Amino acid sequence: MTALPDPLLDRLAAVVGARHVLTGSADSAPYLNEPRGLFAGVARAVVRPGSTDEVAAVVRLCGETATPIVPQGGNTGLVGGQIPDRSGRELVLSTARLDRIREVDLDTQTMICEAGVTLKRAQDAAAAVGRLFPLSLAAEGTATIGGNLATNAGGTQVIAYGTARDLVLGLEVVLADGRIWRGLRKLRKDNTGYDLRHLFIGAEGTLGIITAAVLKLFPAPRSIETALVGVASPQAALALLGLVRAHAGAAVTTFEVMARICLDFVLAHIPGSRDPLAGTHSWYVLLEVSSPDPGGLRDVLEHLLAEAHGGSLIEDAVIADSLAARAALWRLRETVPEAQKPEGASIKHDVSVPLTAAPAFIAEASAAVEAVVPGSRVVPFGHLGDGNIHFNVSQPVGADTAAFLARWEEMNAAVHAVVARHKGSISAEHGIGRLKRALLPGVKDAVELDLMHAVKRALDPGGLFNPGKVL
Repeated sequence: MTALPDPLLDRLAAVVGARHVLTGSADSAPYLNEPRGLFAGVARAVVRPGSTDEVAAVVRLCGETATPIVPQGGNTGLVGGQIPDRSGRELVLSTARLDRIREVDLDTQTMICEAGVTLKRAQDAAAAVGRLFPLSLAAEGTATIGGNLATNAGGTQVIAYGTARDLVLGLEVVLADGRIWRGLRKLRKDNTGYDLRHLFIGAEGTLGIITAAVLKLFPAPRSIETALVGVASPQAALALLGLVRAHAGAAVTTFEVMARICLDFVLAHIPGSRDPLAGTHSWYVLLEVSSPDPGGLRDVLEHLLAEAHGGSLIEDAVIADSLAARAALWRLRETVPEAQKPEGASIKHDVSVPLTAAPAFIAEASAAVEAVVPGSRVVPFGHLGDGNIHFNVSQPVGADTAAFLARWEEMNAAVHAVVARHKGSISAEHGIGRLKRALLPGVKDAVELDLMHAVKRALDPGGLFNPGKVL
């Protein structure tokens, strides 16, 4: 680590300790590059406070010196919201050391986690006392609670439990003037004015720095049944969802969809993967039902799949008969992004549309992509149960990578035009960050955008929290 070069860094070191003010390139590097390599920044320093009071002290010092702050959790974000710019003026504030689970309260079915607790640790802490924290996503071993809340993470169980926003009762937040809002309430009902927690959840660190949260817990499932189902089309998958809900109701916890090309990529590039169905199908549904009751779901799942097959809604299905078989089915879905990499460059879209519009969106967006770059390979998958489609596009076979990526903005415009026709969103769960900032004025109502600017000015008048992100 290099010597602290200026008075601000010396003062920061006095707050958090010199070894937690990183200024050397080797020490700072892991905090300055985004996972997909789309964004890389330069920071004046990376500061790692170890408590909420230390975060507040850091913010006050940055306020005095007009030093911009970029909050960062596990650095798993995909839109560049956690990466500093190239000016070298900004300070990265890592929440990695805010890693305590302060309380698990079975009476109120809650736990209080600090921002730097990884999602996997939060899940494990709930499981250790026979409870479930249902937020689940591929990066859960690295992604942190603070980052999950700052981006309003979604994941694979939104159909049953909602997004991160729906799993929070209270927050602790450091404001731009260094004050601490200690709102760690466990109330399920509180009608005492504005519900401020929702300002900070999904704000990507532009309004305040979340340091802790009261999270909801649920009964742990004692029965889980998982099936992979082959279907002819997204329309058939949507019809299957209606049937599943009619039979299983609230027990439906996952309903993922992926095109055959996703499975082809996984089988080609992920060692140990295999096709669990005898034939090939145009589309697949990964379906999971769960319950705190110990039994009965297998019969429900078998019955509804038999009914779906008899009604020609599905072509084939397999139900996992062991934990290993369940893990293998999930691996087919979770490794799609990894399996796409060897196929060349890709242009990715994290979009949502009203549930009933999903089949039309996929068809229309696929045609739009083909018109922009003939031969492009559409790789759609995602959370059909809540209308969120990861509409990825791989380059044509043998195409020039640079030439394909040069069509990025044109491709985005084509796909997002289809999203707009169906009154959807250009960001379902990844956020806006830097990647989609320029697109926001084109998709937000003018009044809505004006209100967002007004909130930003009110809570961060100096514009020091995550500048250049979202707005």
